[in-house]
Amino acid sequence: MLIVSSAVRNPVSVREVCRFSQHPARVRPRFSSRRWLTLNPPPFPSKRFQKLSSRCSITNTDVQCNHVATENQVQGDAALETECSVPIVHLKSDILEADSSALLTEGTYVDSLLTVLPVLSEEQQNALAATPAHPAGLYSLYASCVAGNLVEQLWNFAWPSAIALLHPSLLPVAIMGFFAKLAIIAGGPLVGKLMDSFPRLPAYNFLNTVQAVAQLISAAMIIHAHSMPSVSASPSSVLLKPWFIALVLAGSVERLSGIALGVAMDRDWVVLLAGLNRPIALAQANAILNRIDLLCEIAGASLFGILLSKYDPVKCLKFAAGLMICSLPVTVVLTWLTNKLSSGVLDRPKCPQCANGPPPDTDIDIIGLEAIKLGWKEYIQQPVLPASLAYVLLYFNVVLTPSSLMTAFLTQRGLNPSVVGGFSGLCAFMGVAATFVSANLVKRLGILKAGAAGLIFQASLLTVAVAVYWSGSLSQQSPLLFFLSLIVLSRLGHMSYDVIGAQILQTGIPSSKANLIGTTEVSVASVAESIMLGVAIIANDVSNFGFLAMLSLLSVVGAAWMFCRWLLNPTDEQRELFSFDPQF
Repeated sequence: MLIVSSAVRNPVSVREVCRFSQHPARVRPRFSSRRWLTLNPPPFPSKRFQKLSSRCSITNTDVQCNHVATENQVQGDAALETECSVPIVHLKSDILEADSSALLTEGTYVDSLLTVLPVLSEEQQNALAATPAHPAGLYSLYASCVAGNLVEQLWNFAWPSAIALLHPSLLPVAIMGFFAKLAIIAGGPLVGKLMDSFPRLPAYNFLNTVQAVAQLISAAMIIHAHSMPSVSASPSSVLLKPWFIALVLAGSVERLSGIALGVAMDRDWVVLLAGLNRPIALAQANAILNRIDLLCEIAGASLFGILLSKYDPVKCLKFAAGLMICSLPVTVVLTWLTNKLSSGVLDRPKCPQCANGPPPDTDIDIIGLEAIKLGWKEYIQQPVLPASLAYVLLYFNVVLTPSSLMTAFLTQRGLNPSVVGGFSGLCAFMGVAATFVSANLVKRLGILKAGAAGLIFQASLLTVAVAVYWSGSLSQQSPLLFFLSLIVLSRLGHMSYDVIGAQILQTGIPSSKANLIGTTEVSVASVAESIMLGVAIIANDVSNFGFLAMLSLLSVVGAAWMFCRWLLNPTDEQRELFSFDPQF
């Protein structure tokens, strides 16, 4: 078929066709429209053109040439023979008509594909927004999270329990927690930057292996400590033992690896599998991941607690170590299956520059302070910074939560241990309920208003709770239970924003920087939590609980104010990122 640009308005001469045939690579067909052009060929004496159909199908093309002659007459056979060699073409009009219909249909479909979607009904648009891009891959991801989180949550309960049985002092556990926070603050941006620089699957499997090895080393050190004849009564002497130093180092590496794995799963993988432009499906996936994490926390703590009540700590630690060894290959296989069921979506490069591997400026030479500086710089420049800062402010609330400080306060009040345990359990189950509520909030209000609703709900209930505390009636059991019930209900708003805020950050942060910014955010949150714990250490008397409660309330109110202010004054970038949100 001879393809000639529809932009040429004059009748097409054979000389023009010859010039085009000399540069076939410059003709690029398009199927946006078709025109019929009637050719009136001159009476050539050569029989080579006798079978050339007088009716040809001309399609829109982009023709690039320096000069096109628009001669309408053919000078003769001699000139034609010297210009080019024209091939013999057999064209049938019925075939051309059939082909033109097919091409017209194909072109119309391509051109109107994006214009068909906006005319969907509201129910159809909601159904599309609630359908994950890769549902089979998501199910495999959920199974991988169950296998990994169950072991991680079990170990998070096992190591402090086993260490507490070694020595009655809380100092060893506090030292391990402090160094774990320090490792997250210092190493979080570095690990996030390295994860953004390497392919997803190898980096994820490597960190899984590092975490499992660190857990096994920690378990071996604690088993060694329990196997020793006696432990010194002095806490300072325990801190200088080689096994404890190895335990601190291994515990810090384990926590840092666990945080990095969680950030990769929550901020990058689930976005690819659920679909960034499918807000309801993404909200449901985030809710399920949080649900899995909370249920694994309850199951892991309960399982190890039951085992510890029936067997000695060494047997329980050996059981935990065996579970770690068995879960690692299961997690690796499920990770590979997730990528396979999602048509290799996890193999996509995180940025155009990463298509052929890590860019030169993200090699291993950017380590240490440079990576930390880069992490903080990217964190401050992210387009959804107010939503992230609101999330960080919630970490200043270390009192009006089911924390160790609240447990100590209730114990000092002489409350029944079963009531204290029930309070913690209800808070955990309220978090599970929040995962169901958050998806419905996103569906009804949109992602931004749903986040504001969660923060306002939490701030309102905690305001009432602090007012009940300052009323001075907590010496009676009924006001105390009402105070605790308000905190339990406030967890519904807290966990709702935890799920919705994660989706806001998933939407606003590009995948090429998801791990770097995510780990930096965790580092900032760890700094906030450490500051409040330092204040609690200074004001360690139970009479100062009201002061700590007021600081916690101010942090939650500040988070709600910051997010609502950002919501009421949207920028152009915010409108573009959340164009699918009903508010815009």
